[in-house]
Amino acid sequence: MKGRVNKMSEAERKLPASSGTTLPSLSGEQGLNRYLAEIKKFPVLTAEQEYMLAKRYAEHQDPEAAKQLVTSHLRLVAKIAMGYRGYGLPVSELISEGNIGLMQGVKKFEPDRGFRLATYAMWWIKASIQEFILRSWSLVKIGTTAAQKKLFFNLRRMKKNLDAYEDSDLHPDQVRKIATDLGVSEAEVVNMNRRMMGGDASLNISFNDEGEGQWQDLLEDSGPLQDQIVEDAQEAGNRHALLVEAMDSLNDRERHILTQRRLIEDPQTLEELSQEYNVSRERVRQIEVRAFEKLQKAMMRIAGDKRLLPTA
Repeated sequence: MKGRVNKMSEAERKLPASSGTTLPSLSGEQGLNRYLAEIKKFPVLTAEQEYMLAKRYAEHQDPEAAKQLVTSHLRLVAKIAMGYRGYGLPVSELISEGNIGLMQGVKKFEPDRGFRLATYAMWWIKASIQEFILRSWSLVKIGTTAAQKKLFFNLRRMKKNLDAYEDSDLHPDQVRKIATDLGVSEAEVVNMNRRMMGGDASLNISFNDEGEGQWQDLLEDSGPLQDQIVEDAQEAGNRHALLVEAMDSLNDRERHILTQRRLIEDPQTLEELSQEYNVSRERVRQIEVRAFEKLQKAMMRIAGDKRLLPTA
């Protein structure tokens, strides 16, 4: 154990010194080349250096140790992000999202498990980039299950291996093979392929080259009109107030039985209420019927009285 401590102390002395500068910034596609040149200046850590920095961060939350772990792996993020260029999103944004995943990986990394940070962090980097692509690639959510996400990120490659045309429907045999290999339904393969071929279309596009009209002008809202919604809400409020006032015409037992039998989502049975009041089920049913009739009469009377009141 003593030898281990001495060895680690020597390794700590070999750790790269902090430059005192902030992390390199990535300002859009125009600054991409400059960013890629900057991240190459950060040294690659040896296994021992990486272990000591990871231990320092895990045990003491040392921000400088975390910074050195992050900067030494920025090239890994850039390399992984380059592999997702085919989705039409700016590489700079893919790298930025990957850097977020890298930071999460550094935060969760456990150096005593015996593997390198790059092996662990690459999964966080890929997950962060893929989630960003799924959020950004389409206005409509593409995949919700792990299998659908796998289909989205592998369909283009599998079509290429099958010599399928990029902008056309797949042959049934190709659909069957892709569905089998990825563990999804054939309908999901067909739908995903058509989604990826078509992309999203704007409803603000004009009908013709003269700019006359837009597609959104043809959309019709099948829902109720706003004045109808307001009117229905007022009517529901009036009925509720009428019911509450009419309930006062019932005694406590009638009110409770009627509520438990007709006014709650999970009504009680006659048997349950008969045991609660120590009477027969038939007696409970009679009380329920009588209470309901009294309630109806009270509501009609109250409604009639309110209609006789002068309006403001």
